[in-house]
Amino acid sequence: MMKTSKSQQEQTRRTLIRTAVDLMTEHGYEGTTMKQIARAAGIGDATIYKYFPTKEKLLLAYYELAIEVVLELVLETPGWEEFTLQERLQRLLDAFLELLLADREFVQMTREVVGQSPLLMMRDKLPGQALFKTTIVEFLNDAEERNEIAPCDFKNLIGGLFVDYVFAIIAYWLKDESEEFSDTTQLVDLTLAVLVMALQSGLINKLTDLGGFLVRNQLSRLMQNGSGLLDTLKLFRRDGGH
Repeated sequence: MMKTSKSQQEQTRRTLIRTAVDLMTEHGYEGTTMKQIARAAGIGDATIYKYFPTKEKLLLAYYELAIEVVLELVLETPGWEEFTLQERLQRLLDAFLELLLADREFVQMTREVVGQSPLLMMRDKLPGQALFKTTIVEFLNDAEERNEIAPCDFKNLIGGLFVDYVFAIIAYWLKDESEEFSDTTQLVDLTLAVLVMALQSGLINKLTDLGGFLVRNQLSRLMQNGSGLLDTLKLFRRDGGH
């Protein structure tokens, strides 16, 4: 029996994820079986379990793949080397939401599944966390080397918390009924501006423990009151600019 190459395995993995998205969007999470996914993807019923031992793992793998694809895209952005830290983070978030937009119904469904099984999204098990963390730390290191931000002792912590932030933004975006999701766009712009402002001033070193607490425990709650959060961030940025 011929062994499949890594590239073939990766192609099969991506095919299974895409097939699962299409079937679950059409039939729902509970209404889609692993056998249906395998057969629609053109592989043996048992083979799917070699890639994804459970349907939940397959669901979370969608986000891991989305992150992989987005990072490949943004790093190929023309003029990327000249982008500021805020521009890089903005491009990353914009590209991620743009990719999710095509599957927004599926993304909404996954949020509902996660709501019923919160252990799926426990900290340190968030999909794509390691890759996202490494990327953000690289962004911060580069910004520090360019003297764009003050020396920061907590780049690893910030990199880890950024995944929490991204999934909180997704939750907000799914509830956003503004035209062309303008409220989400504004929220991303304002929150990233506040983050970069704190990094530039060195404030992040003094408040990192408090910041970690707020991000982990309060960000999702704040997202529930979008307009109030936007108003607060506008005031913070305006006052910070003086």
